[in-house]
Amino acid sequence: MNSLNRFADPVYCIARLIIGLMFACHGGQKILGFPPSAHPGALDTLGLIGAIIELAGGFLIAFGFLTRIAAFFAAGEMAVAYFQFHFPNSFWPTINGGVAAAVYCFVWLYFSAAGAGPWSLDAKRGK
Repeated sequence: MNSLNRFADPVYCIARLIIGLMFACHGGQKILGFPPSAHPGALDTLGLIGAIIELAGGFLIAFGFLTRIAAFFAAGEMAVAYFQFHFPNSFWPTINGGVAAAVYCFVWLYFSAAGAGPWSLDAKRGK
C-alpha cells in the first residue's frame, strides 16, 4: 500500500472546498457584483439560471451538502455554457476560451459520481 494513500481523503475534500468556492465566485460576480468583475453585464433568463447554479451549487459542493445533485447540475450547466458560447467559435478549447468550462464540467461530473467524501456535511448526515 502506498504511504500517500492516507492523504487521499483530506486532499479530495480540500480540493472540493476550494474548487467549489471558486465556482461560487463566478455566480457571485454575476448576481451580487462580488468579487468585482472586469466585464459586468445584465443577465438574461438563461444567464440568471446559470449564475444561480454557480453560486448555490458552488457553495453546496464546497461544504459537501447535496454534493452529488449540485455537482450534476453544475456539470450540466458547464456543458451548456461550453457548447452554447465557446464551441461555436472553434473546436479547440484553448482557442475558443472554453478551457475553464470544460474542466469544471468534468470535475463536477467526477464529484457527482464520487460524492462529497468523509469531510462533508453529507457524511455528517449519513448520506
